[in-house]
Amino acid sequence: MTPEKQDTLLKLLILSLAAILSFSCRLFSVLRFESVIHEFDPYFNYRTTRYLTEEGFYNFHNWFDDRAWYPLGRIIGGTIYPGLMVTSAALYHALQFLHITIDIRNVCVFLAPLFSSLTTIVTYLLTKELKDASSGLVAAAMISIVPGYISRSVAGSYDNEGIAIFCMLLTYYLWIKAVKTGGLFWAALCAIAYFYMVSSWGGYVFLINLIPLHVLALMITGRFSHRIYVAYSTVYCLGTVLSMQISFVGFQPVQSSEHMAALGVFGLCQLYSFVEYVRSRVPSEHFKVLYKHLIFAIGVAVAIVGVILTITGKISPWTGRFYSLLDPSYAKNNIPIIASVSEHQPTSWSSFYFDLQMLVFLFPVGLYFCFSKLTDSNIFIIMYGVTSIYFAGVMVRLMLVLAPVMCILSGIGISAMLSTYMKDLDVSKSNKKLKKFESNFVLKNEIAWAFVVIMTGFLVTYTMHCTWVTSEAYSSPSIVLSARTHDGSRIIFDDFREAYFWLRHNTAEDAKVMSWWDYGYQITAMANRTILVDNNTWNNTHISRVGQAMASSEEKAYEIMRELDVNYVLVIFGGLSGYSSDDINKFLWMVRIGGSTEKGSHIKETDYYTPSGEFRVDKDGSPVLLNCLMYKMCYYRFGSVYTEAGKPPGYDRVRNAEIGNKDFELDVLEEAYTTEHWLVRIYKVKDLPNRGV
Repeated sequence: MTPEKQDTLLKLLILSLAAILSFSCRLFSVLRFESVIHEFDPYFNYRTTRYLTEEGFYNFHNWFDDRAWYPLGRIIGGTIYPGLMVTSAALYHALQFLHITIDIRNVCVFLAPLFSSLTTIVTYLLTKELKDASSGLVAAAMISIVPGYISRSVAGSYDNEGIAIFCMLLTYYLWIKAVKTGGLFWAALCAIAYFYMVSSWGGYVFLINLIPLHVLALMITGRFSHRIYVAYSTVYCLGTVLSMQISFVGFQPVQSSEHMAALGVFGLCQLYSFVEYVRSRVPSEHFKVLYKHLIFAIGVAVAIVGVILTITGKISPWTGRFYSLLDPSYAKNNIPIIASVSEHQPTSWSSFYFDLQMLVFLFPVGLYFCFSKLTDSNIFIIMYGVTSIYFAGVMVRLMLVLAPVMCILSGIGISAMLSTYMKDLDVSKSNKKLKKFESNFVLKNEIAWAFVVIMTGFLVTYTMHCTWVTSEAYSSPSIVLSARTHDGSRIIFDDFREAYFWLRHNTAEDAKVMSWWDYGYQITAMANRTILVDNNTWNNTHISRVGQAMASSEEKAYEIMRELDVNYVLVIFGGLSGYSSDDINKFLWMVRIGGSTEKGSHIKETDYYTPSGEFRVDKDGSPVLLNCLMYKMCYYRFGSVYTEAGKPPGYDRVRNAEIGNKDFELDVLEEAYTTEHWLVRIYKVKDLPNRGV
């Protein structure tokens, strides 16, 4: 076998092992628990995918879901990114065609690990285009186990991001190929990959702003050429037309402010090319006069048209989430529903290290090697790295976008440094004679060995850290909880499914369930009951009404529940089991959102604090809090329960306090069901009393 073939075989082996590792390390949750969907949003995605496979695409696209947002309902086809569902359904039907029997749920559970393997391969191809094959292999190995990406791609995490990162890196790879070659073929493939990205995740806005920014940077630095013109014009025109075929996107690519940068750079490309063409045809003295007047006229015209379109509403303003990226305090001050989502919070420094480990320190090294040899491709990856690290700092969810570029730049840095020092490990005697006059030759071999050993140690610790984080932090499905006892044995809390199955089998088919929006998707998917609000959070007024009911006294809450035709109320309570993500800890967000509309103007957050500004559930707590509906539903009958040895009855293990309001009865509700560990409590709304009684 020739050395070239051996080299190719070794690369193929390493890349295959990285892809297998990427898939297998995401299976902890399946091995420890079972093949189950995780979190909240994935349950909606699973439910819609199941509908798609059973009813077909036409019915799926026109599906009006009357189980959600009662009494409004939801048009599914026009309010989702269908890429995830279509991908799963296509894979399911392909396996059925090959007579491989598999349930659609298992396709959904294992889709994210499968695409993570494909992401590993695409990362290799992208890094190879940026630097070389050795850098690509290191980057592929790193992204296969990086916690920042694993957090959204473990088995059971059936969410849009599971395939979106693959789509994003594939688009970047094809964009780099188009920039290098200037070929229409690669640019058209890039547009198709962009279309797949648009169909999969709303984060495509980052992509369609980064590519124009790259073109603008090339224009400013004097690197703009015919290759860039062909690549960008093709990607923008074809990509925009394709993206508008997604119902949820519609005309946003030509109407919304988030897409105006792409349109502006496209116009600038045409103008730049036109100016260069005129320059080649007109004498220089005439060209200068023409150039000044032309630029001034076009600038004024564009400004006037832009102002008119904005005033008339033809160009829509930025969304709240987009404003939050530019001003992290915007959502907290103006849109509490956005600020209440945990993944929209700013990222702490510890999270960077937790999700990226040594990549945080290798990121600048990779940037250095890219700056040391600037090319059109390297400028792109530098801009990707700098912009993504800012956005990841503003919103913890966007750590997912940062993780790939961290792996790519770290792969470039590690490969470049190891290539430099590995050359000095085996120095032949002839080379020693040639280099005997070098003053530092004596320590060259020792320094090289020391560096290789240290780097190997760092890579081993990176592997151990990633494995531990994946195993302990990111492989626990929120639908099934576990805890360790004093003797080390494990306890399983399966209260969520217990409650949902009770609802499914013990309530009327048309029963309406009121809960906080976090649990809406799970209730519709597992209990098959109608809910008032869910995780789509598109109607702030409706969510606010639910928040008002939770934060009001029983009498006022009963009026709201009758208005909304509620039959059952579901709350999550962790005071007995020690589960901290319960509704009492989320209650202040219910108060803020409930008081953010006109009907809820009487609800003031300060009323739920003590005079000293504390949020307390004990006897010193605010009387408004101690008598609101949420407090009573969570702590009903809890005052007589012993939770810990040496503590009084009614001791809340999450708040570490004895509750202040113990002896009360419910007037408008009756307890319907409480799960084994009191995690989920369901109450039935009483009917109005008969007249004359």
